[in-house]
Amino acid sequence: MSTSSLPTRFGSGQAVRRLEDEALLRGAGRYTDDLNLPEQHHLVFLRSPYPHARIVSVDTSTALGLPGVLAVYTGADLVAAGVKPLPGNAGFKRADGVAASPPRWPLAHERVRFVGEAVAAVVAQTPQQARDAAESVWVEFEELPMVVHLDDATQAGAPALCEAAPDNIAAEMRHGNAAATEAAFAQAAHVVALDVVHQRLAALTLEPRSVLAYPDPADGRLTLRMSTQMPSGVRNTIVDTLGLPRDRLRVQVGDVGGGFGMKTGAYPEDMVLAWAAHQLQRPVKWVAERSEEFLSSSHGRDLQSRAEMALAADGRILALRLRSLANVGAYATGTGVAIQLLIGPWVQTSVYDIQTIDFQFKAVLTNTAPTGAYRGAGRPEAIFTMERLMDEAARQIGMDRLALRRRNFIQPAQMPYKNPMGQTYDTGCFEKVMDQALALADWDGFAQRAEASRQRGLLRGQGIATFLEWTGGNVFEERVTVTVLPDETIEVFSAVNAMGQGIATTLAQLVVDVFDVPIERVRVVLGDTDRGDGFGSAGSRSLFTGGSAVRVGAERTIEHAKALAAAELEVAVEDIAYAAGRFSVAGTDLGIDLFALARAQSEQRIHIDSTSTVSGPTWPNGCHICEVELDPQTGELQVQAYASVNDVGRVVNPLIVRGQLDGGAVQGLGQALCEHLMYDRETGQLVTGSLMDYAAPRADQSPDFRTEMDESTPCKNNPLGVKGVGELGTIGATPTLVNAVADALARGGYAARAPLLQMPLSAGKLWGLLHPAD
Repeated sequence: MSTSSLPTRFGSGQAVRRLEDEALLRGAGRYTDDLNLPEQHHLVFLRSPYPHARIVSVDTSTALGLPGVLAVYTGADLVAAGVKPLPGNAGFKRADGVAASPPRWPLAHERVRFVGEAVAAVVAQTPQQARDAAESVWVEFEELPMVVHLDDATQAGAPALCEAAPDNIAAEMRHGNAAATEAAFAQAAHVVALDVVHQRLAALTLEPRSVLAYPDPADGRLTLRMSTQMPSGVRNTIVDTLGLPRDRLRVQVGDVGGGFGMKTGAYPEDMVLAWAAHQLQRPVKWVAERSEEFLSSSHGRDLQSRAEMALAADGRILALRLRSLANVGAYATGTGVAIQLLIGPWVQTSVYDIQTIDFQFKAVLTNTAPTGAYRGAGRPEAIFTMERLMDEAARQIGMDRLALRRRNFIQPAQMPYKNPMGQTYDTGCFEKVMDQALALADWDGFAQRAEASRQRGLLRGQGIATFLEWTGGNVFEERVTVTVLPDETIEVFSAVNAMGQGIATTLAQLVVDVFDVPIERVRVVLGDTDRGDGFGSAGSRSLFTGGSAVRVGAERTIEHAKALAAAELEVAVEDIAYAAGRFSVAGTDLGIDLFALARAQSEQRIHIDSTSTVSGPTWPNGCHICEVELDPQTGELQVQAYASVNDVGRVVNPLIVRGQLDGGAVQGLGQALCEHLMYDRETGQLVTGSLMDYAAPRADQSPDFRTEMDESTPCKNNPLGVKGVGELGTIGATPTLVNAVADALARGGYAARAPLLQMPLSAGKLWGLLHPAD
């Protein structure tokens, strides 16, 4: 065997180049829109131009008479056919015990509640024919009072989106001990308060949502080829909504051009595509236009909080109090509500030893697109609030911010540590990680760099965030199949899903670890509900649950194959050893090749269907540090340096992990610097609904990242020792950058302005803070 093909070169710990990339770079990717079928038709949605209105009537007669038009569907048509609304907010309730949210139909029925909600669907032979016909559908709307902003929606007498929530509160939760918190604040030497706004964001994937639905000509069984992170979840929702038997729908996923959480779960559009293909018994395709994505895909964040922290004279944190309002849009989904009312609070106290809390969170209905999962999903909001509080507390009480963090860190000896939300951290050495990051960033050399900036008329700031996050979606079981094939290939199927993060490469490396064969012998298959069910990819769970399942499944395959080899060689199983793709009998030269053993079986394969479970979530953590330069004359801001040390447990592929950390950080910097989905408060229109208006982060805003991983504290909750990594960079970047700007203001004599910082930090906003009287 040549050195280049040694399996150890492609196993865990090696920076293996992504196996997925060759096909993508050659233009051989298989995205949903790359697949076209005979007799395929195209679907276009007519969307509401009003944020809130009653649907008086819908006239489809003109559209049905246009060339190429096969069908036109309305909300009333689907309701009459027995199609159900999408799952609502049953898991979370108001103070009066009611789970309040309007029913969300696949096509709006009787009322529309946000600009962009789908009202009708047209199926035609070509996309242009469908667009023309959609424009000819006549809908008579009766405008209703609307509200898009949190402050307006929570005012007395505000327009209500549904009868069950006359005050627009869809759900609320309270955590902690209010009396104990009040007592702690009463005895505190210092109280620090901060108002924090987390603006609404777009996920902005390169590939828009897309669906191709088609029936099997033989039996009418329906297949959806689509861009999603969770094939099984989408299938389950669609069959429940449409009333189909589960075995009558198959969901397949090819390449996915980004998800970021936005492509988890089923959308109304998915239901309509499935319905149309089922009714028409022919292929129907829809590929969202970019404007549709801005209008109707799940949005992220949109939370405003009043945060207060009580401290003793020595800087020890005594209690934390939060009051938050979350804008969950026109329909309160279980995911959108859970993110803000439960998942974010799980990590609110972060890496600090705080046991006394009083949190109150309310989910508010508004006439905007619903919010849902977006990279980090609640944890960025919680960590941002905590880290901004830490820096403001240090400034206001006159304590070094590093010393304040050291004073409050949870110590390794306290592990496993249960936080006040009942979440248990299995491992963590937070001060150790911070010390490494301080050295990597040359923290102590900042004064010299700041002086150089000052001589150029610029304010330089240094920001830090020390934090952790929760990963896993609290779904810890995963199923895989492992098949040794006669063509000398090991095929592994998993229900976790690729969406650009390189998971197929990482899973293949884990197969190499167990089978000790070259990586070109491994084929990873993903995205097919006929091959297997599973939760999918969300919450940074793909490696620690899916990867652990692959590891366990591969080991079970080897053990099963040992029994087969023992029978083939007529020896006891205990005498069989395995190494480098070959079974051998101890102390002899007898043996059989793995693939020869597969060919010797009656089915000419060795197959294992394996389900395994990890014992809990993972708690990756890190310390991120950045430096900025701020021009006080213009408000222009530049990120000059960014360094981070990240405890993600054991690292399977450092190249992929660094890519995830740095890519995540760019998205976090985008929120801090420029991104903002804005609705006009007077008209309810989305005013940043295109890439001409929505400011996405650019390469020239990204610094050269210095990114390192600390593998010395492996996770104890899974056999790989890995921790989730996909969202860590996003969570750390926003508070790090905003803290750096606050530091620049304070060093420049504007300390009183630092608490007023709100994202995004546009030049105009920063200039206004620096020149309030101008």
